[in-house]
Amino acid sequence: MIEGADDTKKARKPNGDAAQWNYCHWLMKSEPESRIENGIDVKFGIEDLKSEPEQIACWDGVRNHQAKNFMRDQMRIGHKAFFYHSNCKEPGIAGVMEIVKESYVDHTQFDKKDAHYDRTAKEDNPRWFMVDVKYVRHLKRFIPLTELKHYHLEHKSNGGPLAKIALFTSARLSVQPLSSEEWDFIVGLEDAEGLK
Repeated sequence: MIEGADDTKKARKPNGDAAQWNYCHWLMKSEPESRIENGIDVKFGIEDLKSEPEQIACWDGVRNHQAKNFMRDQMRIGHKAFFYHSNCKEPGIAGVMEIVKESYVDHTQFDKKDAHYDRTAKEDNPRWFMVDVKYVRHLKRFIPLTELKHYHLEHKSNGGPLAKIALFTSARLSVQPLSSEEWDFIVGLEDAEGLK
């Protein structure tokens, strides 16, 4: 079990809006295989994070407002996230990382040479934010998207923990919240054999 797994309960925001929750766990997508965008290779897999100085990197380039809002408004130091490999031959969850610096301005929005440059962003009114993440560990085994989809479909019919997981209900989001039940179920899959 991952340290801090018991602190994953979600709580209502102070305004009492039942539709708004504060999450403590996340799934964050990045591309582990080379892909050139505006002349820049946007590849960044879990091995890249592990090889960074102190195994820490900024999670830049998020260009979806809902994903940005999660990072800016809800991510806190100590929160855990799954490192999800996307847009590759076999997508899935590769490992665990931890938020080690809360939201700050994503500098890539102002850099014309960066793949994530946003000409509408102004330094006195930034549009995009990022957090810093630290490598924690690889999962005991890679958990592929196909396996997660199997459990999602099964749980939709029997009310299991992955019935409403954002990976399938909000698939395009690169930063997704996880409930404590979703997190714990996926962590539990590490010790299972996987689907045949």
